[in-house]
Amino acid sequence: MAQTQLTPQQLAFFDTFGYLYFPGLLADCADKIIDEFEAIWAAHGGGHHGREHDGVQRSCILPFPDKSVFLSSLLDDPRIHDIAASICGDDFNYTSGDGNYYAGDTRWHSDGYNADRVLSIKIAFYLDPLTRDSGALRIIPGSHRSGDAYADALEKDIRESGKIWGLEGPDVPALILETTPGDIVVFNHNLKHAAFGGSERRRMYTMNFSRRYPEHRLEELREVLGREARFWIDRIHGEAMIATAGPERMVHLEQVRANDTHLGELTRELKKTMKEPSRG
Repeated sequence: MAQTQLTPQQLAFFDTFGYLYFPGLLADCADKIIDEFEAIWAAHGGGHHGREHDGVQRSCILPFPDKSVFLSSLLDDPRIHDIAASICGDDFNYTSGDGNYYAGDTRWHSDGYNADRVLSIKIAFYLDPLTRDSGALRIIPGSHRSGDAYADALEKDIRESGKIWGLEGPDVPALILETTPGDIVVFNHNLKHAAFGGSERRRMYTMNFSRRYPEHRLEELREVLGREARFWIDRIHGEAMIATAGPERMVHLEQVRANDTHLGELTRELKKTMKEPSRG
């Protein structure tokens, strides 16, 4: 199995543009990934919060790959591990993973936008053939560079693109990454991304990573992890991820596990005001 330590050119590309695309990287196990994806959903009622997916709203489960021994093992696969290690360091954190049935459009957004955040990335697994007209990922290269005038202007204006630029979401200039199962897209959480024209049951799951937090920023890590309480969870990582972890995998889990013990209390408080766990 070939390793995928990123080259200096790939790292420079990622730093400048905020993403990398690996067509066919996991083509040899795409069918197995899809089977495991569907099995997790079937075991959890078929859709959001134990109800069938209605095709109108996004259904989401977090943690997700952590519920499958096989999907958890992809954290150890050099093709995934080495991407995360190249960008976030050999002692990177695996911070979370969610599974989704998307429905319709996903408007322009970042997964947070902050110049001071510890570097964090998403590895996205798209499990349906997606074209520009059927929900393929759209990104705006360079939009992750918080503090840069261009990226900051996008952050300020893109949610009102029709009013400000006379361009609705699908017309905003962007790179469209058409994918087939087995393709992998990696991007900085600050990067602006969207999808338009997708089906009522578009399948995607993620694995999220960050650099290890220095000791003086652990309270920040606790705050970041605490936001996941909106998914009504007590811990970040799922049972299969922990139960099958060897020493090498535990390096990437230990800092999160040492700093997510407050989630249960936060979740109990949120359940008093939320009708259902978050959809994303």
